Amino acid sequence: MSKRPWSLVAAALVVALEGLIALGLGVYVGVETAFGTPDDLTAALAEAAFGVLIGAGLLWVAWGGLLAAERWGRAPAVLAQIFMIPISVTLIDSGRPEFGVPLLLVAVIGLVGLLAPPTTRALYGDDS
Repeated sequence: MSKRPWSLVAAALVVALEGLIALGLGVYVGVETAFGTPDDLTAALAEAAFGVLIGAGLLWVAWGGLLAAERWGRAPAVLAQIFMIPISVTLIDSGRPEFGVPLLLVAVIGLVGLLAPPTTRALYGDDS
């Protein structure tokens, strides 16, 4: 496909942003663990590794899947957006709307981009 639709590019940007944030948080926790004194070293290392792996995975989905217009990229991207919704609601309910509301908006924008008809045509062809 020579030209990607705006909806696919927007969805890829959302997923890449989420991946960069997760990767950055994973690295941050890793650095804090290495130079600080965590209460639970095993949990801190696991959290850092999880953040780095999820971030790298989301970046791979955005770049190698969505921007390359590969069909396989949509399923993990949609799943990531679906996971973001209860996380954002929990943040809002916990008195942290400054984090929850933007996360909810980003998840909805990602879902709209991923499920838009131009994205479906780009990923699955005109017969879908």
